Amino acid sequence: QVQLVESGGGLVQAGGSLRLSCAASGPTFSNIAMAWFRQAPGMEREFVAYISSGGLITYYADSVKGRFTISRDNAKNTVYLQMHNLKPEDTAVYYCASGKRGSAYGIEYDYWGQGTQVTVSS
Repeated sequence: QVQLVESGGGLVQAGGSLRLSCAASGPTFSNIAMAWFRQAPGMEREFVAYISSGGLITYYADSVKGRFTISRDNAKNTVYLQMHNLKPEDTAVYYCASGKRGSAYGIEYDYWGQGTQVTVSS
């Protein structure tokens, strides 16, 4: 079983930056794909980005491409989401997730964190 704990959320002005972290438990971190999803109030959960187990393959939602960067440090069992040029529409609870392979579909992921709130003020 994998446990995921997100951190790094907060309140930021539009145009600002934040870096989210997701710490994973378990010895198999380097063998699993990781992803970030988000859910705004009253909205469905949406895909943000994923990264392959070795970190060589990344994929982004069009809405964040060029502004967000997903990365991972397998020595620290941690995945990151660096967010730049934040917009009010980025406001959401951000979740990290782990799975056997990278995918934009939440159903492909086996474990989820509890989420961290990101609020972008205009």
